[in-house]
Amino acid sequence: MITCTLTYRTDPYQVDAFETYAKVWIHLVNKLGGMHHGYWLPHEGANDIAYCHFSFASLAAYEDYRSRMTQDPECQAAYAFAERTSCIRRYDR
Repeated sequence: MITCTLTYRTDPYQVDAFETYAKVWIHLVNKLGGMHHGYWLPHEGANDIAYCHFSFASLAAYEDYRSRMTQDPECQAAYAFAERTSCIRRYDR
């Protein structure tokens, strides 16, 4: 099993938009063969950081997911939503 961790720098004024984006990706990761473990947004302290974790059975399965997501219309719509709303300032995978 391989678990991926993403750290997001979010726009603290776009929390609702980020939540919408995050909920879509939970479905998409699961649809494309992974297991999404959820998002964590700190309640106290920095209000512009969020963490995400999801797993795949193997590195090959993760690489297949990365390839398939570039062709998936729902994935592309999620990326477009994040860009349109500017809810994500940057992320590290």
